[in-house]
Amino acid sequence: MAAQKISERRKILDNSIAVIIPCHNEEATVGKVIADFRASLPEAVIYVLDNASTDRTAEAARNAGATLIFESRKGKGFAVQTLFERIDADYYVIVDGDDTYPADESPALLREAVEGGFDMVVGARLDRYSGHAFRPLHHLGNRFIRFTINKLFHVALSDILSGYRVLSRNFVKGVPLLAVGFEIETELTLKALYYGYKIKEIDIHYRERPQGSYSKLRTFTDGFRVLSLIVMIVRDYRPFFFFSLIGTVLLLFGLIFGGVVIKEYIETRYIRRVPLAVLSASTVIAALLNYFAGLILDSLSRRFKEIMIVGKKRL
Repeated sequence: MAAQKISERRKILDNSIAVIIPCHNEEATVGKVIADFRASLPEAVIYVLDNASTDRTAEAARNAGATLIFESRKGKGFAVQTLFERIDADYYVIVDGDDTYPADESPALLREAVEGGFDMVVGARLDRYSGHAFRPLHHLGNRFIRFTINKLFHVALSDILSGYRVLSRNFVKGVPLLAVGFEIETELTLKALYYGYKIKEIDIHYRERPQGSYSKLRTFTDGFRVLSLIVMIVRDYRPFFFFSLIGTVLLLFGLIFGGVVIKEYIETRYIRRVPLAVLSASTVIAALLNYFAGLILDSLSRRFKEIMIVGKKRL
């Protein structure tokens, strides 16, 4: 058993590891987060991205010995994009700077990525967390988003919005990211599912924010952005499902309207409700156009996916 653990540790050490911490106004906690990860992953290089902070986050990170990167565009998505573009490593441990994620569980996540060959290992929070770690609406929103994505992609993930992940170089350098805010975690998961990257979840203990630290997540604004991202992802990456759903709704309305007109014609041999007849025909035509648009876009999406997968294999 000891020899096996040594062998696994050597495999991890053979890879370069970057701990990346996007921060906005986290001076109260970032120093402890850096110290904890340095103790848990002494072989890793720790990077802190100061995302337009107005407090002493940068000074606290520098004093703790992290490598500092700055991003003036405010938004966690911008921060993650910049970190992925500027840092080169075999594995990336991404974590929030608010001291809610346990650094001592990072070796287990990293070991799963290295030993298991997973491109994304997610620290899942929903089974083990402190009493007030989640706001009630956040917990409900997470469950709704999880249900939606699991149904759309036929998977069984438990935590879509976790900010604690280990990512492979292949994933980080191979997937384009567009999210600018807190919807970045959802995009990471959706892109991994769409492009066929291997995902694994490991339960971790999620803590409450320490005293003096406050959440930047806006429940309704950021929740709406996450839902909007899901709609856009489905439209762009599952176009036949998206447009056929719209087409089906339009077709049902068209048939309902048309049924009234047809019933009237059968009974009187005359169409008195001409506007309703025009509306019915227009709605059915719009439904058919949505079906055809979905078919065409689905073919294009499949082709682009093939190109992306071929390019990934050549890396």
